[in-house]
Amino acid sequence: MLPPGDYEVTFDELRASILVVGPSGTIASSTWDGSWRRRLVDNLELLVTQLRQVGITEIFADGSFVEDKDHPNDIDGYFVCDLKRLASGELERDLNLLDPHKIWTWDPATRRAYRGYPKKQLPMWHQYRIELYPHFGQPSGITDEYGNELEFPAAFRKCRRDGQARGIVKIKR
Repeated sequence: MLPPGDYEVTFDELRASILVVGPSGTIASSTWDGSWRRRLVDNLELLVTQLRQVGITEIFADGSFVEDKDHPNDIDGYFVCDLKRLASGELERDLNLLDPHKIWTWDPATRRAYRGYPKKQLPMWHQYRIELYPHFGQPSGITDEYGNELEFPAAFRKCRRDGQARGIVKIKR
């Protein structure tokens, strides 16, 4: 759905975009779930606000949300951060001081199952249906068609289903 490229948008622009309101000029799907997509964007805005409050400014969103899926499961994304701040636990602590549900963690031990989903999900997913990962130059765990492990910027610009290049949303103020 979102052609390859980086699309820098505000939350108001995102809410008015094809990603939320749906395709126009073609036969629109009667199952397009714009209200669910708006709710995801509202949740994303809440988490982005928290990230900005602790000094994080480069934040990207994608996943099935940027694909032609009428009802995406969630919004995935990443943000650029300092390794030292992440490794020390300072970033997680500062974010959890802002979030009433204390969902900021990437510890695999905190993942929980959700009915009908094959993989366990992070606390932020269970609360907000958003998964935002810290990026400091590390591999993502996702490989390309040749088996090379990709960093988040490259991995998040490819569809996991078929490896096709896709667009990504960069959140601007």
